[in-house]
Amino acid sequence: MTNHAKGELNHGLFRQLRQSYHAALFDRCIRVRGDGVPNMADGASPASVEIARKMIGSLGGEIQEGSVTAQGVGAMFGEITAEYLRYCFAKLAHIRPGDWNFSTLQGNAGITKFSQYSHITQLNEIMDKHPEIKASLGGDYLILPDIAVSRRSIADDEINREEELLRDGDGCANRTALRNGNISGDPETLLASISLKWSLRSDRAQNARTEALNLIRNRKGATPRIMVVTFEPLPARIASIAMGTGDIDCTYHVALDELLEAAADVGKNESHVEMLRTLTDGQRLRDISDLPFDLAS
Repeated sequence: MTNHAKGELNHGLFRQLRQSYHAALFDRCIRVRGDGVPNMADGASPASVEIARKMIGSLGGEIQEGSVTAQGVGAMFGEITAEYLRYCFAKLAHIRPGDWNFSTLQGNAGITKFSQYSHITQLNEIMDKHPEIKASLGGDYLILPDIAVSRRSIADDEINREEELLRDGDGCANRTALRNGNISGDPETLLASISLKWSLRSDRAQNARTEALNLIRNRKGATPRIMVVTFEPLPARIASIAMGTGDIDCTYHVALDELLEAAADVGKNESHVEMLRTLTDGQRLRDISDLPFDLAS
């Protein structure tokens, strides 16, 4: 996130970073098929196609024809978004200091490598040995966040940097995961689980909600922030994941202002704009540029 878009140098850094983020998406992810359908739109929905065209047109990037596999788009979308968030969050270190990690590759361990979920490893081992228990408990505890934001534990030297707050043998703060050495393996603490949805269909929205509920129910300790980032153009489909409370903290759109403008320009169905206003006014839908600040809050 170092190459800022031309013409944006008179804006604040975060505006420039948002433009650079979009430029990277145009370069690696955004494609338009030969029939004019952008690859985040549903070709069977005229409204989806029209809104998507206007939305990416407002972003001002160079539109490339062709295609990228769904798997390829997903991986690149994750890499670009993680880099953007990592860079933005680092600029907010004076607001939320710490040694933070933004990872897109969770490996086979999934969330079990984080302090709130490390107990699941033992639970999985027991269920593997006793299938009848697995049948009773049910559920798959393996969750692989598209982007995991976690904080590394802190050594006593850092804790005592300003003054001696802790001393070996004091019997204080011996169980918190934030203090290095308290928990075997010094697992990182999961601050946020971010699910990425280039576009949304009903099954994708349901998968995100199911993962969110598993994160909430299976934790020991603080609940991580549970967030969704999408480039979906159709307001009704965005509402399928953004509407309601209790599971997803908030949904973030890759280009919310451009989406609002595109939905208004289409003008054939006022319900599109009304739905977006309901979601934004209700604090259920925000722009990607809001996400780093929400992480820091």
